[in-house]
Amino acid sequence: MRKKTLIFLMLFAFIFVMAGVPLAPMGRSVQAVSAPDSGSKAGDSLVLRHVAPVSLYDKGALASLQGVSARIPTALGSDAAAQGPDTTKMDSLQLAIYHHNKAIDDSLAFDSLNRQKKNGIDAPVVYSAEDSLIYEGATGLAYLFGDSHVKYENMDLTSEKVYMSMDSSLVHATGARDSSGAMFGTPVFVMGSDTYESDTMAFNFKTKKGLINEVYTAQQDGFLTSELSKRASSGELFLQHGRYTTCDQPHPDFYIALSRAKVRPGKDVVFGPAYLVIADVPLPLAVPYGFFPFTKSYSSGFIMPTYGDETERGFYLRDGGYYFAISDKMDLKLLGEIYTKGSWGLSVASNYRKRYRYSGSFYASYQNTINGEKNMPDYSKQTSFKIQWSHRQDAKANPFRTLSASVNFATSSYERNNLTSMYNPQSYTQSTRTSSVSMTNTFSNIGLTLSTTMNLNQRMQDSTISLTLPDLNISLSRIYPFKRKKMAGKERWYEKISLSYTGQLSNSITTKENRLLHSSLTRDWRNGMQHNIPISANFTLFDYLNINPQFTFTDRMYTNKIMRSWDTENQREVTDTIDGFYNLYNWRLSVSASTKLYGMYVPWRKLFGDKIVAIRHVFTPQVSFNYAPDFGASRYGYYETYQRTDADGNVSLVEYSPYSNGLFGVPGRGKTGSISVDISNNIEMKLRSDDDSTGYKKVSIIDELGASMSYNMATDIRPWSDLNTRLRLKLTKNYTFNLNATFATYAYELDENGNPRVSDHVTRYSQGKFGRFQGMSQNISYTLDNNKVMNFIKWLKGEKVKKDDDEDKPAEEEEDYLDPETNEDKTLQEGQRGAKKKDAGKAETDEDGYMKFSIPWSLSFGYGISMREDVGGNFNYDKMRYPYAFTQTLNFSGNIRLSDGWNISFSSGYDFENKKISMTTASLGRDLHCFNMSCSVVLSPYTSYNFSFRCNAATLTDVLKYDKRSSYSNAVQWY
Repeated sequence: MRKKTLIFLMLFAFIFVMAGVPLAPMGRSVQAVSAPDSGSKAGDSLVLRHVAPVSLYDKGALASLQGVSARIPTALGSDAAAQGPDTTKMDSLQLAIYHHNKAIDDSLAFDSLNRQKKNGIDAPVVYSAEDSLIYEGATGLAYLFGDSHVKYENMDLTSEKVYMSMDSSLVHATGARDSSGAMFGTPVFVMGSDTYESDTMAFNFKTKKGLINEVYTAQQDGFLTSELSKRASSGELFLQHGRYTTCDQPHPDFYIALSRAKVRPGKDVVFGPAYLVIADVPLPLAVPYGFFPFTKSYSSGFIMPTYGDETERGFYLRDGGYYFAISDKMDLKLLGEIYTKGSWGLSVASNYRKRYRYSGSFYASYQNTINGEKNMPDYSKQTSFKIQWSHRQDAKANPFRTLSASVNFATSSYERNNLTSMYNPQSYTQSTRTSSVSMTNTFSNIGLTLSTTMNLNQRMQDSTISLTLPDLNISLSRIYPFKRKKMAGKERWYEKISLSYTGQLSNSITTKENRLLHSSLTRDWRNGMQHNIPISANFTLFDYLNINPQFTFTDRMYTNKIMRSWDTENQREVTDTIDGFYNLYNWRLSVSASTKLYGMYVPWRKLFGDKIVAIRHVFTPQVSFNYAPDFGASRYGYYETYQRTDADGNVSLVEYSPYSNGLFGVPGRGKTGSISVDISNNIEMKLRSDDDSTGYKKVSIIDELGASMSYNMATDIRPWSDLNTRLRLKLTKNYTFNLNATFATYAYELDENGNPRVSDHVTRYSQGKFGRFQGMSQNISYTLDNNKVMNFIKWLKGEKVKKDDDEDKPAEEEEDYLDPETNEDKTLQEGQRGAKKKDAGKAETDEDGYMKFSIPWSLSFGYGISMREDVGGNFNYDKMRYPYAFTQTLNFSGNIRLSDGWNISFSSGYDFENKKISMTTASLGRDLHCFNMSCSVVLSPYTSYNFSFRCNAATLTDVLKYDKRSSYSNAVQWY
């Protein structure tokens, strides 16, 4: 009994002594740390303040921050224990048992060490705190306060308060409340490309699992929040009572309330029962389940159709189909539409782009339209189609070969049967369409350029088509055949002679669209080839006179000719097309001489002051002589005659050309030997200016004032040409006034029947009168806005007006500014962008602190007038002239931006001939931050409206929308 009591007491003493030695948790090498001579015990805390980032693996660094060193208290008997038993006193059996037990103990210790490493962390955890950091060595807990930061591998956590368990790799983060009770410093967790904001977060660095309260994370265009979320190791989020919205405000304008959801970041979100909430008001719009895709790459999928009804074609489903994401360089969209009364349609659209190479788009649509009931008088069936193709080659792709295309072809009935065109007045009222495809090859080593073009013109009123396929052009750059390869001395006169070549091969037809595919290539198409070879030179006489002789040779090749004769019995002209190869040529010679005369005038200083430096007048006269033989002579064979006998037996000789139907015409009849005179004047004024860096500026008074006239010496009938005049004035920097007018030389006279005709010899100048005014045309357009009005008022007050230079425009608007050819409302787009500005809701103030009044507006108008002799009107025998006919057009448009996001625009005009208002449209647009509202109406000549309200985000734009349109086939006057 005593022996057992002694053994128990010794064992108790050993355990008591060993309990005084603190052990490092999880097998770490750092023991409890205390300050020297402080008498601290195991389990005391280490308090650090204003701590720099520290690694979790560096426990010695923690102790060194406080100036203390880690110490291991020594227990009684520790030296003996370290030496172990004396194996020299053991027999063979005891030694074998000792080695066996030691191997087992070492194996267990090694397994324990491996297990500890496996359950630990794999990389250093770097953490810091702005205020303080508390580390408990016994429990392995670290407390971080004040703008705390923890980083582990690709995970980054920032929060006001962070609690870390270094043994279990757990992190708990939360925010704090200020004196007013508001939360601040809430956790923000970043892992790779995913960011999570929350009120409270618990996360395991090792398993990468977490539990989050009030999470807030962004997924492409949308934002997800939830009351409680669980994050799996794969990154998936499981939400409870979540919200999905595309509004970036802390309190969103709308959201979709999700009872539960699963989020795969970067892929999609799948949710259970959900309903829509707008302005915190739940709406009775719920779905049992659904999903939103978040993929950043192209993906294929279905396109949901829109529904509606029409009076003629019935209920419909349209614009539904499938989207094919073929690659990052190309896509394909197939759409269809179907109506309950039998109409249907198909369309295909594709976009393609290869960087630094080319880009383009293609669209094709086919419609089968049925109106009315079968076997009824109003029943009709039409087929129509439309093809659009746009292709642009990058300038850097190939400098020697270019391909471009702009195809816009549609049958005449397509726009009338297309529902979308009803709300697009530009396409609905379009009278002409043009298409072209061209390819150019340049051979720079020989100076040869080869280009081919396809041109198509349509008149939508009568479905007339003019097609040219192909139109091949060959051009050889100017060469100097007599120029020496090695220049020595002065240039000789014959070395200035140059020649070039242009050739054109064309095949063309003009017909109706329903006859195009049934036409004959030899009978209906017109084809031919033309060669043009100019030979010219440039000489200078007396250092002031420029002499330019030129000889031009033109050759035409046709594959048929049309012979004409008169059918006396039926009293009609008979034509006969004869196929073959026919060659026609002509040439002409011209010589011109020109020079420039300068005149300077210095104004009288006492009257005009010193501001005007000088006025310069540039006078440019030019005299030219042109000669061409009479290619109407019988030896050329370009003209033929036939005898015409009318019903009364009167015989006349009709002259015609068998090649008049040729593409490149026929050489003209009559000998030409004309002398032409042209004069041009330019007047500029030089002023002293402080605004210019040179101290001077030039002002154009008359940019050009010129006139031209010619006299044909080879004819006795009307040798004088009409007088052509021109005037060009640069009124402003952006507006130039142009005016062209023609004055007839010969006067009217009466024939033997008393009918007026142009005299062959009597000129108006011989009667002491100036040339008869033939007419003119002029177009004036101007845009007036609030800035121009304010600048004009400042100018009247004598204030300095700031000029609107091109460089004042923002860089992001430069591309749109240089490309004015667009039908987009840039003012509305600027307003929509302005509604999304950070301070869009704040009123701007002036320098005095008052709210700035600013309602940008603009008003554009265009006026065109043409004046010509109305030879079909009543002749004035007293003045011996016809009356003048006037044609006028007036168009105006404008817009008002009430605020950022609000825009009202309109356009209209007046038809002076019919005395009616022309096409009149109006539109209203409003950007509601998350939604966009637009309404457009057509008021004349027909009425229609289109109202649209939809979400701005691309993810929800086809889901959250409301469209209302008027039917194109009804005539309801809704206003």
